[in-house]
Amino acid sequence: MIQEFKDFIAKGNVMDMAVGIIVGAAFTAIVTSLVGDIINPIIALFTGGIDFSGWFYALDGGDYASLQAAKDAGAPVFAIGSFIMAVINFFIIAFVVFMLVKMVNRIRSAAEKPDEVAPEVKTGPSQLDILIEIRDALKR
Repeated sequence: MIQEFKDFIAKGNVMDMAVGIIVGAAFTAIVTSLVGDIINPIIALFTGGIDFSGWFYALDGGDYASLQAAKDAGAPVFAIGSFIMAVINFFIIAFVVFMLVKMVNRIRSAAEKPDEVAPEVKTGPSQLDILIEIRDALKR
């Protein structure tokens, strides 16, 4: 079983997956900052200062100052703003991944494209063609 595990770990796919997970985690932090620090203020500017992250509905009917206060009180809440932020994060990540895949496909297709084929240069008849012509002329 240990040998099988070593073989599994030694495969390239596992290492590629590990690198992908690590880069994905770092990328998630970047997207979270992008949404929270850049996109939210722009959205708040157009919506009159509304901050999505503070949108919530307490299911127990209580009135809480913030989402964190409701959670600290143990109230069940619909965190609508957190959901909206997760959706925005998803679309940003999906768009960036789409652009990366598009770029990789473009690079791959350029690498697979055959080199320009030089046009054939007309050469004279081959030695065999000349000998056949001579033979045919002698027969006549």
